[in-house]
Amino acid sequence: MQIQPFSVNDGEGIRTNIFMAGCPLRCRWCSNPEGFEKKELIGWYRRRCIGCGACAAVCPQGIGIDLDALIACEREVSKTGHDSCIGCGACVKACPEDARTRMVTLMDADDVIREVHRHRLFYSYSGGGVTFSGGEATSQPEFLDYVSRGLYDSGYSIDLETCGCFDFERVRPSLERMDLIFMDLKHMDPEVHRKYTGVSNERILDNMARLSSLRHSDGHGCPEIVIRIPVIGGVNSSEENIMASASFVHDVLPDARMELLPYHSLGKIKYEAIGLPFEQDDFYTPGRDEMKKLRGIVAAQGVTVADYR
Repeated sequence: MQIQPFSVNDGEGIRTNIFMAGCPLRCRWCSNPEGFEKKELIGWYRRRCIGCGACAAVCPQGIGIDLDALIACEREVSKTGHDSCIGCGACVKACPEDARTRMVTLMDADDVIREVHRHRLFYSYSGGGVTFSGGEATSQPEFLDYVSRGLYDSGYSIDLETCGCFDFERVRPSLERMDLIFMDLKHMDPEVHRKYTGVSNERILDNMARLSSLRHSDGHGCPEIVIRIPVIGGVNSSEENIMASASFVHDVLPDARMELLPYHSLGKIKYEAIGLPFEQDDFYTPGRDEMKKLRGIVAAQGVTVADYR
């Protein structure tokens, strides 16, 4: 999806975030909806489009200007007579107003490693490194294993942000290379979790408990664990849910920390770009006092509160 250098919110020091497409969840508050599927994706910003037709003129698939119409048809049965967008990017280069943009790109693993090497000086001086994110990085286990091994062998600090829904043993080698693992905990109630994410939390809670079994690849120590709760007002922001979450973390991962992140709607523009409806009007961002109270509940359960903002 993106290689984002100079990040300071996803681990220690200055980091490069590698956003990898594909995710088993469909969180209604997701800020990176372009990462739902593992395929190349072109976005279209209708408000920027001047209707010049430059994109349609170069499209090898015969797709017209209105990408939203194509997407709507593909969700049912294609009514356009055109083949699907193949994500070649010809229209992106042709557009004079940047109305077309690459959202997801096929990229060789060695090219990703080379791109990371370009910023190694910043990691050295800041104590930073690389953070895998998404989408969901574990949804591409072979790619994650190859790139994480290459970076680990080169001496980089590597972290992982994950939704926690993955085959634990298949991903274990990558997990054991990490210095820090951020794992999300969306809700303790499995049915509420399913309602808002599309899946139950059972596998996530099981994987969370199994994090305690990890040991670094060199046999020394284990990854640091931070359990993150994206606090969505109206979904999981109740004191009862936060208390139950913190109690669970304290019981299964006594050395882990927890970070509470208030909901934001900064991904709204991405929904426009990929032609998806933005259905988050019933969510709200908890205020500063509410967040302070919820962090106090976590601390009262004996869990250290982390803050990477």
